[in-house]
Amino acid sequence: MRFTANKRAGRGKVVLASAALAISLLTVSGCGYITPQQTTARYAASDGIQADLGPLQLRNMLIVSAGENEPGRVLGAVYNSSSKDITLTISGAEGSETQIPVKAQSSTMLTDMTDPAILSTTGAPAGSVLNARIFENGTNLANDLTLPVLDSTLAEYRKYIPEGAESANPTESAGSSSSPTPSATSTPTTGG
Repeated sequence: MRFTANKRAGRGKVVLASAALAISLLTVSGCGYITPQQTTARYAASDGIQADLGPLQLRNMLIVSAGENEPGRVLGAVYNSSSKDITLTISGAEGSETQIPVKAQSSTMLTDMTDPAILSTTGAPAGSVLNARIFENGTNLANDLTLPVLDSTLAEYRKYIPEGAESANPTESAGSSSSPTPSATSTPTTGG
């Protein structure tokens, strides 16, 4: 009998040690269970913003302009999930506005438009945001949608600066000028 009791006691120790190990593993790995996962958080992984306004989904929306008092081009994508055509109106600073037609169950890429969405004045310097109002067929959807304002500092946005505003942007004019300006020239250095 004694042999059987020792055997049972040994099994009990193994079971107890296994249970302690399992609890410790659950405790250590449990912190990952309660920590929020970044992949479940919605965010705009781009320079622009995103917004869901009723049947309209705005993605990567931003404004490209040469300056605060210069025209600004609206870039991004507008998705229309409704069964009717929609005209999206974006109103900016000083009464400037632009309209974007979006077909039913379709999308409009603002970089592909032959008639670009241009605000007559940006009203905000590059690096700031413009508080815009968004209308759908005359119905107000958002009063203060903050659209980031960018200039041609990033090369991928240079071609979207509205016509006539390029000369006001020092980054663009320095790169496209045929004669260098004193601020754009560099003096070679020699080691010595």
